Amino acid sequence: MNRDVNSRRVFGVTGWKNAGKTTLVERLVAEFVRRGWRIATIKHAHHDVDIDQRGTDSWRHRAAGASEVALVGGLRYAIMRETPEPTLAEVLARLAPCDLVIIEGYKREPHPKIEVRADHAQPMAPGDAKIVAIAADSPPSDRSLPWFRRDDIGAIADFIAGCVSDQQAS
Repeated sequence: MNRDVNSRRVFGVTGWKNAGKTTLVERLVAEFVRRGWRIATIKHAHHDVDIDQRGTDSWRHRAAGASEVALVGGLRYAIMRETPEPTLAEVLARLAPCDLVIIEGYKREPHPKIEVRADHAQPMAPGDAKIVAIAADSPPSDRSLPWFRRDDIGAIADFIAGCVSDQQAS
């Protein structure tokens, strides 16, 4: 099965730094899980990340030159790979089956997104046709897109569920 951005139910959360993206993702994950959905998330960072700790055995394996290290524990595992940044499609292909993938970041990718907007922030939506809704504390001056209060998690989840159902139908 080709599991790229077009064959998965995906929805993005985008916005400028400190707009509340991670908080919204966290609350949406909890809401969808409460509804019985299996959720995966992808967080894109614009800086190098390292989930390993200096001096641990797995860190030492990587420092010695291993190109891939699997760290396995009783409840979870992580695979760390030394590689140039993968595409979103490559990351999606690695995820286990789920009902929805919520993507934080990857603002230039062609999946539907909700823009989390802090008051007085420069709007992103006018420059991105894939932004299909706005989450903000107050109504935006341009009301061409659906608007939700950032804390109206149930309504935002309902909207996303409708959007991803449309993805599966097309």
